[in-house]
Amino acid sequence: MQFQPFWFDNAMQEEANALPLALPTKHHCDVCIIGGGFTGLWTAIKLKQQQANLKVTIIEKGFCGQGASGRNGGAMLTWSTKLPSLSKLVGLEKALFLVKESESAVHQIAEFVRQHGIDCDCRIDGCYYTASNEAQKHLLTPAIKMLEDNNLNAWQHCDTQTLINTGSAANISGHYSPHGGSIQPAKLVRGLKQVAESLGVKIIEQCQYKAHSGQSPLNVETNQGNICANHLVFAVNAWLPTLKPQFQRNIVLVSSDMAITKPMPETLAHLSLNHGAAIIDSRIFVNYYRTTTDGRLMLGKGGNYFSFANRMSDKFEQPSRYQTLLNNSLSHFFPNHNFEIDRTWTGPSDRSVTGFPFFGHLNNQANVIYAGGYSGNGVVQSFLGANILCALILKNAPVWQHCGLVNQALDNFVVEPFRTVGAYLIRNAIRRKERAEDNNTHVNQIDTYLASFIGSAGKVDMKS
Repeated sequence: MQFQPFWFDNAMQEEANALPLALPTKHHCDVCIIGGGFTGLWTAIKLKQQQANLKVTIIEKGFCGQGASGRNGGAMLTWSTKLPSLSKLVGLEKALFLVKESESAVHQIAEFVRQHGIDCDCRIDGCYYTASNEAQKHLLTPAIKMLEDNNLNAWQHCDTQTLINTGSAANISGHYSPHGGSIQPAKLVRGLKQVAESLGVKIIEQCQYKAHSGQSPLNVETNQGNICANHLVFAVNAWLPTLKPQFQRNIVLVSSDMAITKPMPETLAHLSLNHGAAIIDSRIFVNYYRTTTDGRLMLGKGGNYFSFANRMSDKFEQPSRYQTLLNNSLSHFFPNHNFEIDRTWTGPSDRSVTGFPFFGHLNNQANVIYAGGYSGNGVVQSFLGANILCALILKNAPVWQHCGLVNQALDNFVVEPFRTVGAYLIRNAIRRKERAEDNNTHVNQIDTYLASFIGSAGKVDMKS
């Protein structure tokens, strides 16, 4: 049997073996969306909610949820910890708007899930950002100060009792925000698919985009035939450079690797981890973990495998190559653990130069739109991305059309092979630096210097 990440396999076991729809002949639609993950499905749903008569079609080369959306950690995170760098990118006013919207989106997603009866383990139990060594202790301070200065701070410093809820004595300090939580990502995707179809969205799985041509209407070529569409949306994220090589230098494709245990509810209760909050430490290549309602612990580690020339390697379709690294992270937070690992897997993350997603018109064509560069923050941010894409299609929401993330002059990474060589050089320096910080030993100045090239890749801004 072909390997599947845990979340997707778990979600599909609960579905009947319904055959995917075939693409109708001479199919015409108002909007054709390439990609059946979070971004594509949220966009289709929001389009139909605003204009019910709009003909919307999604094509997905596999099954909805089989891509990056169904492989991530399922942590619902906001942009509040990134306010300083977001402000530098889009300006303070727009950054504050995006932070507010990201915090609101957490609760909007939960309400949507409740209204539509989507069983996806959605728990809005907040989020903890922690320091798991002394060097991380004050990294969140610049963001919190900026939030406070603008009357937008929801983060509370954790006292000793609250910190116990992170489940690990390795977390020596931390902050908590109620705007966060966790979901089973593949089940959310499959639930969104059902909602989209109930609204009249036509979803064609196992339908692969090949090319498109024309102006208005567009002719979209797929492996199942052609589609005539008035608008075309690329909502493929990590696969964007594969379909459109012009984005090859705008992102770097890097893995986030995950492990999930077998159910152990008694152990989690003993650790005070019988909740759905996400726990993230403040290092550059973060450790993150959360639990599930059936008593599993999932831990992930970012920044591991860098794909040469952004090729969608077979390594993303296999168990993680970094099981030793994952076990080391588990041991850091849970010394002498005897957790039984059920499965490991790898998720592709499309890291942009800025660490924020980008949206725009492909080749300045008004009816061809793209989204990409989510940089490891996808669950909440794809919900906001759908607002941007809908506004670009319907031209009815200037606040989203001009939010600062649209039609940016995108920065480039260096050309290959220097990009991949440099990425591993910097990655290894960061690992050495953070290992020394974990052990409270001297950090090599060269490693500190090399680590500074990472920019805004972390989930917490490293400096103001």
